Amino acid sequence: MLIPNTLKTAAIDDAALISRSLARAFDDDPMMRWFFPDDASREASLGSYFTTLFTRQYVSNAVCEVTEAAAAFWVPPEAQAKAVPDAETIQQLQNILGDRAELFGAAVEAAAQHTPREQHWYLAVIGADPAAQGTGQGAALLRSGLAKADAAGLPACLESSKASNLPFYEHFGFTVREEIRLPGGGPTLWAMRRAPRPAADTGAV
Repeated sequence: MLIPNTLKTAAIDDAALISRSLARAFDDDPMMRWFFPDDASREASLGSYFTTLFTRQYVSNAVCEVTEAAAAFWVPPEAQAKAVPDAETIQQLQNILGDRAELFGAAVEAAAQHTPREQHWYLAVIGADPAAQGTGQGAALLRSGLAKADAAGLPACLESSKASNLPFYEHFGFTVREEIRLPGGGPTLWAMRRAPRPAADTGAV
């Protein structure tokens, strides 16, 4: 059992912990609610969704870190060409999404058109179980990735569809660079960027 805000590099054996934490973290996320509109099945569907992303897409091609109740997937620039779903992964995601798969595909394509051209560290996923709110686990994961980006002298980028999360990211130096309206009546994505800082300065406390 991990101490709540102690980080470790995630391994494949952490898939159940990661999927549970992220499913609970994203239950009220506007984009995830758009992809998984059924309240009764959302947590289970999100669990399958994040398990697939972690085990098939990110564990081998990203910096995946985990705490007791939170997880983050960071993709450095040299891995971004590899950290994309292959055909089998896409098929698994489509099976999980069901009749929302087409909307999902259009949303992914729309967001990809706004990917920064500069080299950057990309925060693909970060989330903490709401039951762990206030324990600093999400902040610890964010600081860890930012430290790596800063050590490389590169900016960090992310997207969020939850307006209430923006101040959290702004607290760590991110600014909104663009608003992206997803097709098909989807929610707004806020694309954010944080300029690199001296390696010792990873953000506010």
